[in-house]
Order: sequence, then structure tokens, then C-alpha cells
Amino acid sequence: MEQATAKLFEGLVNQDRASLARSITLVESSNLQKRHQAQLLLTCVLQYLKTENAKSARGVKSFRIGISGPPGAGKSTFIEKFGKFLTGTGHRVAVLAVDPSSSTTGGSLLADKTRMPKLSVDPNAFIRPSPSSGTLGGVARNTCEAAVLCEGAGFDTIVIETVGVGQSEFAVADMVDLFCLLIPPASGDEMQGIKRGIVEVADLVVVNKSDGDLEGAARRVQAEYTSALKFVKQRTPLWKPKAISQGGDLKKKREQQMHVWMWRHIHERMMEIFRKDQTVAKNLSELENMVSQGIVTPGLAADILLEKFLKKL
Repeated sequence: MEQATAKLFEGLVNQDRASLARSITLVESSNLQKRHQAQLLLTCVLQYLKTENAKSARGVKSFRIGISGPPGAGKSTFIEKFGKFLTGTGHRVAVLAVDPSSSTTGGSLLADKTRMPKLSVDPNAFIRPSPSSGTLGGVARNTCEAAVLCEGAGFDTIVIETVGVGQSEFAVADMVDLFCLLIPPASGDEMQGIKRGIVEVADLVVVNKSDGDLEGAARRVQAEYTSALKFVKQRTPLWKPKAISQGGDLKKKREQQMHVWMWRHIHERMMEIFRKDQTVAKNLSELENMVSQGIVTPGLAADILLEKFLKKL
């Protein structure tokens, strides 16, 4: 291991916040040399966590929670209150808040630290806003790796807040132990923006803002979702009381999730290599025009580009 990487690893496992921040920046980098350094660091952290997790009866020492919901559901406010409750009971909480990206700068637009002022100054909390950079699912490309780094730094509760809800939000369910859907007290018509599929992958549905004038509306929404969820096939037995005590379940789930994310990384890297290929770039504009004019189908254009790309290999 390089000296710089070894120093970063040492600082990380000793719970140095600056080392954690630098480590996350490293895994978010698109520079090939830094990517290699990031993978070395992650390998060391995973080995360290394997040893630490072996000491836990559950097989893992941390717990990952994904929180999603439509704009205005109060996700950041909920996370701040929930985070303060956890730190007040002795837990260390890391919040990975995936923000929409600015199309101009590529940076975060919402700046979650300003929306969680109390939690951001809590010594037992760490908040990291990351731009989604157009990534489907509202989950930044390296969020899973960032969660591993936070666990290596001693945070026992990892909260991942996503951009919103939609069909592509399934990505968050593949990296957390519990996926929570936060919804506001609105009428059925207003809730049509929440895709049925998201409800199906949710382990927990929380009706937020259920007080004051909105209490009645919140109870109606709660009843609607309670009724609807009876017809949803259960995705995992983890949340049945009789299964919660099974120690190896979370460990097995984490292992399966790592396989899923390996293939997602392969797909993303292949697309990146494909798009940057000179032969593809040279023919892309012409084929796009031909597709627009109806001369060739999108499928045929894709086959032509792939054939030209594969000939070079």
C-alpha cells in the first residue's frame, strides 16, 4: 500500500473526520490513478470491517437506512430529528445526502448541511452532501463505497437520503438494510407521483407532518397505504418479528448487495469506455441524425455502433 493511502487508512479507522472526508473525495474522483488508490483503500477498510463485524452477533456492527420521498415530504427535517435522537442515545450517525446536481457546475444544489443545522454541528454526526451527477436512482455512483468508509470510521448508523421517488430509485434499496419511504399527508390524486414499485420495495412507510391541521389528512393517507400494502408481496422476511432475531440475515443481505453493485460498476464503466471511444464518437452524430429522420431504427443504430466498437477490441 502506498504511504499516502496507508496514512489515510490509519486516520480513518482512528475516527479522524478529515481523513474520512478525504477518503470519500478519493472514491468520488474520476481520475484513474486516484481510482486505483481508492480501491486499495476500500480493500483495506473491507478487511478491517470483516474483522470488526465478526465480533457482532448480527454479523455486521452497523445499520444502513435509506430514506426517499417526494419533494416537500420533509426528508431533511426528519433525518435531523432522527439523527439527533440517535446521537443522544450514544450512536454515531453518518448522513450521505445525495443532492440533485447543477447542470452547470456538476455540484450539489441543495446543500444538506444548511437544511440540518443542528445535526451538522453534532460531534457524533457526519453529513456528506454528494451531487448525483445525473446518476439514475438519485444515488451517487460511489455512495455504497462512501457508506463502507463511514463504517470504517466508526459510524454505526448510516442514513442515505435520495433525491426523490421514481422507478429508478430502486438503486437505494440495493445498498441499505432498511428502505424507508417518507410521504406527506396528501390526497390520493396528489400521491400519484409516487410509483407503485417504490412502495413495493419499501420496508417502512412513514406519513410525515401528521400534526395540527394535517393530522386528519395524515390518518387518511395512513389508512390508504395500510390497506394497499396488504396486497404487496413481501420482499424480504427480515421485518417479520420471528425473523429479526436471525443473526446472519443482514450479513447475507450485505453480501448479495455487494454483488449487485459490482455489476452496476461494470455497466457504468463499460458505458463510460464506450462513450469515450473515438470510433463511437466519430459515428455517433451521423447515426443520431439518421435515427431522428427515421432512416434507421434506434436498435439498428445501436448495433452499428457496437459492431464498430467491438471490431477494435
